[in-house]
Amino acid sequence: MKTKQQGKSTLVLGLPKGSLQDATFLMMKKAGFSVSVGSRSYIPSIDDPELQGRLVRAQEISRYVEHGMLDAGITGYDWILENGSDVVEVAELIYAKQGLRPVRWVLAVPNDSKIKSVKDLQGKRIATEAVGLTRRYLKKNKVNAEVEFSWGATEVKAPELVDAIVEITETGSSLRANNLRIVETVLESTTRLIANRKAWKNPWKRQKIEQLALLLTGALAAEGRVLLKMNVGEKKLKKVLALMPALHAPTINSLSSEGWYSIESVVEERVVREIIPQLKAAGAEGIIEIGLNKVVP
Repeated sequence: MKTKQQGKSTLVLGLPKGSLQDATFLMMKKAGFSVSVGSRSYIPSIDDPELQGRLVRAQEISRYVEHGMLDAGITGYDWILENGSDVVEVAELIYAKQGLRPVRWVLAVPNDSKIKSVKDLQGKRIATEAVGLTRRYLKKNKVNAEVEFSWGATEVKAPELVDAIVEITETGSSLRANNLRIVETVLESTTRLIANRKAWKNPWKRQKIEQLALLLTGALAAEGRVLLKMNVGEKKLKKVLALMPALHAPTINSLSSEGWYSIESVVEERVVREIIPQLKAAGAEGIIEIGLNKVVP
């Protein structure tokens, strides 16, 4: 989409409305972009004059990107496949509604169902929002079954209305709460930054999209990591370094005091509570833990 705002070129970016919205806005914030939207608006405000946001259901974003109504968008790999969209997949962004993990589309049935595998679906009825994905899955397994589109509350439709469902899940808790068990995984999906092919050929738009990809992947790389800084005397340097995990290798700088060094390292936050006492016992002093917004390799 070719747009101008006060004499400047702008990139029209589709942001997912619904379950992925809050997580996406948070990732955008950590990437350096503040996004806000009114309760009734589909045009978010982004504090970058070169970006125009559009709040669209994730299920539709890839179609609008393919046809040029959006220059780029953030959506799931599952919906790219479901729509058969011809787009440029710029970056994989591994985050979802509840955490930094892929989501799964799964075949699920009631706990007491006799269905044990996809082969047992022959002649059965299945409800799902991902009709295309499900039909391709059945065809791949040479199973003939009826697939109907579900407008929502898919988990409650089995067994009274359908024999099985194909539903998206992160943890499986909603399925278990509805007395359903997972039979097989149909597809594992992650969030993707995608671009319209014509926009991708535009040098300015491609540069803007690549900038966005760099910052978003940097924000995701920083998730669960912190920067540890400390001082250590020369005699205890090797012992402290032996305890230090690092993204690549710790950074070591000489201090103004002779025989003393400053050490910096990006580490997994989950190990900090274990290694700080060890570092202190090994001779590290002035240990500082700093949160990170972005890690760009």
